[in-house]
Amino acid sequence: MASGRRQVPSYDVINTFKSHTGAKDNPLMGYVLDHSLREHPVLKKLKLRTLEHLENAMMVACEQAQLMANLAKLIKAKKAIEVGVFTGYNALNLALALPADGKVVACDVSEEFTSVGKPFWKEAGVEHKIDLRIQPALQTLDELVAAGEAETFDFAFIDADKANYDQYYEKCLLLIRKGGIIAIDNVLWGGKVLNPEKGDKDTQCIHKLNEKIHRDTRVNISMITVGDGLTLAFKL
Repeated sequence: MASGRRQVPSYDVINTFKSHTGAKDNPLMGYVLDHSLREHPVLKKLKLRTLEHLENAMMVACEQAQLMANLAKLIKAKKAIEVGVFTGYNALNLALALPADGKVVACDVSEEFTSVGKPFWKEAGVEHKIDLRIQPALQTLDELVAAGEAETFDFAFIDADKANYDQYYEKCLLLIRKGGIIAIDNVLWGGKVLNPEKGDKDTQCIHKLNEKIHRDTRVNISMITVGDGLTLAFKL
């Protein structure tokens, strides 16, 4: 997902257990979807439209999106941040999960990508909940802090350029309330985190953040193997 700069994934999507990439022909994944997925019809339409895109591997897996929507509902979230929007599948997913007065601040730098999702946001009746900011995500996060919105958000999802992952995490920690959740995507990076190569900056950044969060006493954590790996950090 692009938010600080446009980025095409450098990992091997075959090694990601997403229902629309590496696991799309896996019978066990098929069973999971057949027995758990409850996808809003407009979400499904946007997913199918995104699958037509050459870079569809950047889309959040539907099974992962549903998990995050359920978590947002569980903590009665009203305000969410999304760092990295792509075609807006998960922005729509979160907006549908929030109450009528909820808000998703959606950060991206690509008008091209985000314009794909806008008609679907409108069709689902939630476009008023999505505050799309087309500028570097770090700038948006700093503006939110400067506006006095620290510790007023309930949920954050980070899925953008990996070089800035650590900064996104720190700024989201400032903005999320105690008891809120930060979800960080691609933490397994197609398995490349097992042996980060010296010249592979993206993998190095993800691995370093994984190590940092493991030691971070400001949060409780779970790293789960949904999609390309998802870390859930629960702010203490």
